[in-house]
Amino acid sequence: MFASMEFPYPVARRVPLYLAPMAGVSEPPFRRLCRSFGADVVVSEFLSCEGLRRGIKSVHDGAYFTIEERPIGIQLYGADQGAMAEAAALVTRHYAPDFIDINFGCPVKKVVRRNGGSGCLKDLDLVTGIIRSVRAVTPLPVTVKIRSGWDERLRDPVTIALRCQDAGAGALTLHPRTRAQMYAGAARWDEIAAVKEALDIPVIGNGDIKTAADAVRMWQYTGCDGVMIARGAFGDPWIFQEARALLDGCAPRPRPGPAERFAVALRHAQLQQEIKGDDRRTAVEFRKHLGWYVRGLPGAADLRRRLHEIESMRDVERIFREYLGPVAAVG
Repeated sequence: MFASMEFPYPVARRVPLYLAPMAGVSEPPFRRLCRSFGADVVVSEFLSCEGLRRGIKSVHDGAYFTIEERPIGIQLYGADQGAMAEAAALVTRHYAPDFIDINFGCPVKKVVRRNGGSGCLKDLDLVTGIIRSVRAVTPLPVTVKIRSGWDERLRDPVTIALRCQDAGAGALTLHPRTRAQMYAGAARWDEIAAVKEALDIPVIGNGDIKTAADAVRMWQYTGCDGVMIARGAFGDPWIFQEARALLDGCAPRPRPGPAERFAVALRHAQLQQEIKGDDRRTAVEFRKHLGWYVRGLPGAADLRRRLHEIESMRDVERIFREYLGPVAAVG
């Protein structure tokens, strides 16, 4: 679908790079790390409007961010206009992010079974009503993230996007798959191009950005105003640094070797520990990140097995040092 390209890429206008909102991943430590590696904008994990309204601590914890993460958006989901408005007002008042993002794209069952996330796409009047309700209660910019539709029968990203724009969305991110597709098949980047052509507001492209070169290809192919990176950033915050270099017409720095990967993983672990403490639960939650950091290394399967058995964050440096050898430095 895309023409093969070799470096150097043509220099782009300033194209902002976004870290996508991802449950269990887009937490403050990872957001801070990605910002330090060149992500221009980060977005929180998606937060339940009902959980915010009811004062559920774990949901409110998800709205926490540090100054180093700005500019940051807080993403909300829900299918009740009043509840979404109340949550948006609460987030504006108590957390003051740079913008509020509305999730009309999440495909997971626990969200869509109550018509949240991409479930809203079955009722475009509901979509526009939520956007208007949220805009009415906050002075912050309101953006939206959508999929191309609920299923193939309802697949119509341009119409959905135009309805969002007409309701007052200030920017729109499109992941060009339907909810029914989940993450199967290829993202249809031509739909991002069509939405970009149809809308007057900024359009951010999302989907199938696995490498820095993919980010450039998406921008070239679609003309999008920004690129949002999701799973491609797992264990690879360097993807933002590399994508920025390519977009600026520069040669990216060499890919990190094991010692650099481990040093950044330890930095990530330290940030996680500072926020959540050094207990077994923190270590267990962090195992997935460690598995991503060691992908592709020699002996990765055995290394990943050992890292997935850690009981404390203190175990991580010891395992890395043993892998590198007694004279190698980590951190």
